Amino acid sequence: MSSYPTQSSASGIWQLGDIPLFIQDGNWVQLTLGSLGIVAGGLTPAITNTIQFINFASTGNASDFGDLSIAQYNAGTIGNQNRLITGSGQTPAVNNNVIEFRNVASKGTFANFGSLTQTRADPGSLCNNTRGIFMGGTLGPVNTNVMDYITIASASNALDFGDLSGVRGFLGACASPTRGVAGGGGDPSSTNIIEFITIATIGNTTDFGDLTAARYSVSGASSATRGLFGGGLIVPARVNTIDYITIASAGNALDFGDLTQSRTATASTSNSISAVWFGGNTPSIVNTIDYVTIASTGNAADWGDTLSVVNQIEGSSNCHGGLS
Repeated sequence: MSSYPTQSSASGIWQLGDIPLFIQDGNWVQLTLGSLGIVAGGLTPAITNTIQFINFASTGNASDFGDLSIAQYNAGTIGNQNRLITGSGQTPAVNNNVIEFRNVASKGTFANFGSLTQTRADPGSLCNNTRGIFMGGTLGPVNTNVMDYITIASASNALDFGDLSGVRGFLGACASPTRGVAGGGGDPSSTNIIEFITIATIGNTTDFGDLTAARYSVSGASSATRGLFGGGLIVPARVNTIDYITIASAGNALDFGDLTQSRTATASTSNSISAVWFGGNTPSIVNTIDYVTIASTGNAADWGDTLSVVNQIEGSSNCHGGLS
């Protein structure tokens, strides 16, 4: 029988609005899962609603976290210490504007959060502890430059934030607590553009610099000070390139090292110490998870494996650089 949480059965930070989700699951899970990297949905090659996670406390294979309410891929994904949120994916070949969420402390099925301002897929996504941003994406045959924002603690529809410098999809994104950065992507040809926003305000992006090469389907991760962009496509070849930037200082990216495989369509996230990339295609779909230490430079090392081969996924964590 379900019951409301009490002081003796729950710890950490939670909100009254979260109680129905825990009751729906039939339990109240204590906040003991730790620092998690989480990825949602994707193609295996079948479309999946599976959510999987790693614990940053040690390397190892991913584990099951729960399910999205609908199977989808190419959805933007953000997270803070309390919530994981996805928005705007493909199901199966149709874009959607659905935003859904789950409390990080409780495994289970996602619930509705609201809607984005546009029906699209594969936006860049980033957040700090308060606000999440969905940047650009694909509308089908064309891309968009629209950026939306949500307040993570308040389930509601997204609002307009401003515009990217051009229409782009399949871009990488990362953040510090104050600044969000987007790099690469397609408009529809590949670009090397890096641009940034101040998360707490609204407005259009400002030029930051350039990636080391124009590439498409790149994935971003960060600490509070350094942003990384890994993998991607320099038509017609997939690459294993990792670039890095100092988030507070506009300028061109520098070479960091290489992923263990040249691949695209990966998910990436971090715990501010390690940046981790999940899955992707080489062009075969893979189950690779690899990582680097953000504060250094060098090639990636093996972390473990995803639950199955998977690509066209997005990831976040409850401990990334935007939350530091």
